[in-house]
Amino acid sequence: MRTLEHPSREDMQLDTVLAALADPVRRQVACRLFDHEDGHACGTFDLPVSKSTSTHHFRVLREAGVIRQEYRGTSIMNSLRREDLEIRFPGLLEAVFAAQHIEDTTSR
Repeated sequence: MRTLEHPSREDMQLDTVLAALADPVRRQVACRLFDHEDGHACGTFDLPVSKSTSTHHFRVLREAGVIRQEYRGTSIMNSLRREDLEIRFPGLLEAVFAAQHIEDTTSR
């Protein structure tokens, strides 16, 4: 079975996680996963970038430890590493996504 490399919880670095979430496209992916507990295939995200750029964004999120990616058949399923991030950086996800929600509602 094919597997993808993920950092352990202990190896997650705050700077790397924040850099991954600083990009609006990657934050959009993480916000969608935050709102939905079940995993989503990469192709189900409606992102404003090409497929190759989308693949790059998913890789950055995975390598930072923000998401977990697992093969299911020919699809790669994505899920937010909510528990690992909350234990490693308490309150970070809530703060980032609350700020994103405020930005979304004020920019309309």
